[in-house]
Amino acid sequence: MDNRGTDRTASAAQPVRISGHALLGREAELELLGAFLAGVPRQGGALVVLGEPGVGKTALLAAVAGQAGAVGMRVLHVAGVQYRAQTSYGALRQLLMSVPEGRAAVADLPALAAALDFKRGRAPGPDAVAEAVVALVAELSREQPVLLVLDDAQWLDRASAAILGRVVRRLPYSGAGTVCSVRLGDESFFDHSGLPLHELGPLSEAASEELLSLHFPALALRVRRRLMADAEGNPLALLELPAALTDSQRTASHALPQRIPLTQRLQATFASRITALPAPTRHLLLVAALEGSGNVLIVRRAVEGRCGLKHLAPAERLRLVHVDEATGRLAFRHSLMRSAVVDLSTSDQRRSAHRALAEAWTGVPEQRAWHLAQAAVDPDEQIADLLEDAAGISARRGDGPNAVAALVRAAELSPAAAERARRLAQAAYLGTILTGGVRDVPRLLDDARRAAPDGASLAGAVATALYLLNSYGDVDTAHRLLSGAVALQPEPYDPADETVLEALSTLLMVCVYGARSDLWAGYDAAASKCTALPDTLRLLRATFADPARALPSDWAALDAAVEALPGTSDPVRIVRIATAGAYADRLGAMDESLRRTARGGRSGENNFPAIQASFLWGSHAWFTGQWAELREVVGDGLVLCEEYQYPLRSWTGKFVLACVSAACGDFTTAHAFADQMDQWGGSRRAHAITCYAAHAKTLIALSQGDFDEAYHQACRITPAGTFAPFTGHALWAFLDLVEAAARTGLRDKALEHVQAARDAGLDTVSPRLRMVLCACAALAAEDDGEASRGFGEALAVEGAERWPFDHARIHLVHGERLRRGKAPALARRHLRTAAEGFRRLGAAPWSTRAEQELRACGGPVRARPGAALTPQQREIVALAAAGLSNKQIAEKLFLSPRTVSTHLYQAFPKLGVTSRAGLRDALEQLHHP
Repeated sequence: MDNRGTDRTASAAQPVRISGHALLGREAELELLGAFLAGVPRQGGALVVLGEPGVGKTALLAAVAGQAGAVGMRVLHVAGVQYRAQTSYGALRQLLMSVPEGRAAVADLPALAAALDFKRGRAPGPDAVAEAVVALVAELSREQPVLLVLDDAQWLDRASAAILGRVVRRLPYSGAGTVCSVRLGDESFFDHSGLPLHELGPLSEAASEELLSLHFPALALRVRRRLMADAEGNPLALLELPAALTDSQRTASHALPQRIPLTQRLQATFASRITALPAPTRHLLLVAALEGSGNVLIVRRAVEGRCGLKHLAPAERLRLVHVDEATGRLAFRHSLMRSAVVDLSTSDQRRSAHRALAEAWTGVPEQRAWHLAQAAVDPDEQIADLLEDAAGISARRGDGPNAVAALVRAAELSPAAAERARRLAQAAYLGTILTGGVRDVPRLLDDARRAAPDGASLAGAVATALYLLNSYGDVDTAHRLLSGAVALQPEPYDPADETVLEALSTLLMVCVYGARSDLWAGYDAAASKCTALPDTLRLLRATFADPARALPSDWAALDAAVEALPGTSDPVRIVRIATAGAYADRLGAMDESLRRTARGGRSGENNFPAIQASFLWGSHAWFTGQWAELREVVGDGLVLCEEYQYPLRSWTGKFVLACVSAACGDFTTAHAFADQMDQWGGSRRAHAITCYAAHAKTLIALSQGDFDEAYHQACRITPAGTFAPFTGHALWAFLDLVEAAARTGLRDKALEHVQAARDAGLDTVSPRLRMVLCACAALAAEDDGEASRGFGEALAVEGAERWPFDHARIHLVHGERLRRGKAPALARRHLRTAAEGFRRLGAAPWSTRAEQELRACGGPVRARPGAALTPQQREIVALAAAGLSNKQIAEKLFLSPRTVSTHLYQAFPKLGVTSRAGLRDALEQLHHP
């Protein structure tokens, strides 16, 4: 008896692991095919992989074939070729000859030998050929399992497809299996009906980004995002589209084209099914591709007289397009199919289609303008005017990239050099305030100067000022440039002129960074010449520029604006209202609006507002104790700052990260941020940035118990006993300055600062400031009873727990005062609350101080670290301690990297650590207490 089959089956029953080192994002498919391979020796079977062109079917089958060979299987492989589809039995011959044993085996089977022209004889029927193939495969599988790999089975020739369609259904339990790939939507002679199917979908966003980063590491972030959007997870497109770009386009030194052209390989992949379509169908597809939104009504109007929607049928049968009956939208199966349609057309055909679409969009000026612009060949001022109007609509909607593109095209169509220069300058400044396109400013302004060397533009001045502030310019230079350009405008300034208002807004922010009275005098003089200022500029001047001197009516106006904000889609208005309320603790009421605006940066739109929203929300998260998410959101904003070269705005994000780092004991990081802020702000006379640095250093010193240094740094922001004019940051540093003064024996300075806060009415500005003012008064009080009443009032403020770090600090200083006042029982209660609050935040130096005080007054020792970890947190912590990255942990546990990050930051305070470096020791303590 031959025992080879039994031995083979036993060994093949072990799970088969397919290496996926070159197949990013295909872990689930590799696992599925590994299980299939493991079952081939016992039960055979077949599996069909369906997918769009370029989605990676061939690569997946190659990995399977390679692993099958590695585990001892005999692999017979054939790939269908589109243009050889009519060669009779060509694919069957290639399959059987793909192993050395195949030729001899075919020669021994008369039906096969005749069918494949090995021997002369009467042509056998299909059943005889199929039986012969089954017999040949069964014989080969007696020695070792056999795997048939049929790649691009839709292109197998008719005769081979018919035979192999029968063969795969007769192989179960023969020691042989079949895996094949088939394109979705392609007509095929290969019948795969009834066979197990697996549809290979697009790569995930994370896998797409990893693939691009691996093969094209120098791609700029915005370029990578655009390519990912165009590729829609198609691996072939991800690898080919970058090849169609120049080096300067890959690094974002030059703008990307509106439509990235397809490489020859992509054209061959995506265009092959288009060329065979009837002419009316191709025209209809071209109009639909250029229309872009899928509006069937507009497409039908544009093709009227040449063809109709009935001509979509051939494309629908090939699954190139799909019409959603519910919404009436026409969608291409893949965006690159749309690109292929456009690439296969001539320039005359495209212009004709755009003219037809412009007529179809008669009632929508913005759409009409774009299509007329695409159809235009020569300069045309009327079209340029229409495009400029469209840019204004896009800008008001917050669509920065579209607004800039419209203005650049309008400039190209401008017959007059002066108008061309003006529109280019307008594009430059819109890019800086919406898209974050600071790096594009010099090129656009240079083009404007070449067009009109003697021209001057307010828009150009705004763009230049922002460029200077984000490169090597200083606050005073930017202020002179903007003030001078505004002064040249006809008086009184027209509030309907959006460029004038944007110039005033930019001038206001320059004054905020400079924080000097002489700068603000220039702004106030310019603003007084405007017949009506927008409410956003009035609020920013009153409640953000100098909040310590804001009037009750200013706060009421701010609250009305905040209350009206939900439902607002304008990202610029959202960030301006939020900025106006930042020092007054109004950001919590704008949480959702800020989050939504911050998310806009991920899609590559409204990058500048997204940066601002990220950091505004980060400021809110600092005070409300959402430190884990703060790191993530602010980190996203800093990535955008680096990508779009916006260092000026980055300091707000780095400031809140420095604060969290200082509170958590990561003093190296906090000092690095603070030193960078001091250097950058000092060299540019940006006092607001040096205030950030001073505040970060104040928190570092407080966290280390160095109260003399803390007082010195806090007084850099504002001297004790006063709130310096135009230094809103003094409100955020109020508690820090008073605590540092009180702890260094400067009680009189602490009392003066408390009185200054009362004179400014800070207790009426927000509940948090009322809580802080009560606590500061208690800190400065000489009498213990007065101090105790003050701390009690602070902790009794409604919702005091919403600000957990400040809340824990108040409990700490109250407990310390009670312990020294010989009230240990009451002290323990406050100290225990403080220690628990600091531990939840991960504020290790502060929790240590609270525990030391608690121990000094006889309180219980701290609970064992890690006791509150969830099972999932324990697993994540263990992997992180072993050196795995968040991404590696996510892949191992089937989580997102963001979820892993959140769990780690929640685990840090429970373990009493502030970084990954301390995890190993913390785990050791858990296991060996």
